[in-house]
Amino acid sequence: MNKNVRYKYIGLIEYKQAWDYQESLFDEIVAIKEKNRKAEVKDPSHNYLLFCEHPHVYTIGKSGKEDNLLISEEFLKSKGASLFKINRGGDITYHGPGQIVGYPILDLDNFGVSIKNYIYGIEDVIINTLKHYDITATRSDGATGVWLDADDPIKARKICAIGVRTSHWVSMHGFAFNINTNLDYFGYIVPCGIQGKSVTSLSKELGKEVDITEVQELLMKEFSNVFDMKFY
Repeated sequence: MNKNVRYKYIGLIEYKQAWDYQESLFDEIVAIKEKNRKAEVKDPSHNYLLFCEHPHVYTIGKSGKEDNLLISEEFLKSKGASLFKINRGGDITYHGPGQIVGYPILDLDNFGVSIKNYIYGIEDVIINTLKHYDITATRSDGATGVWLDADDPIKARKICAIGVRTSHWVSMHGFAFNINTNLDYFGYIVPCGIQGKSVTSLSKELGKEVDITEVQELLMKEFSNVFDMKFY
């Protein structure tokens, strides 16, 4: 079980470029696993964690509904945003500057977790990171992601969306953690297809701009704690 994970910060990057890069790393891991099935001497499979930001973009998962995009394509373009239908689970979400988008591309066999527990683990990483800022966050019954005041139907707000794809027990896609995000862009969608729920960001909760590099470092620390990862 190889728990070494190569970390890469790939900066502000177009969504399609990052998606193609994910796919190449995903295919690389799957190819090693397929080769190992028939080999007497097995090669360790690789693991990656990518952090980035995207220009304004909406993505719709396999179970998503286009009706949850509340604006026309013309208005979308006028706001400088693009739209992609992608192969992760979940509905529609927004990515943009000031948001940490994390793509763990992992051989889950290396970490001995089920897919359900892998998603729970990502939620724990975010929840534990928010504790460093004295913010209490939780899961919400029946809704993937990380929430504040999840049990209060009026105050409940989402701070991190999660949507993954797994095949051959290899993961891709991941999470979108609102740090200094322009939340206005969420007003053009039904976030994650959930009616009547709002979104928030770390900067909104703290009332000040947040150092994204600091949050990235805390996230890596919590990934190490939750999944016993070792970064290089």
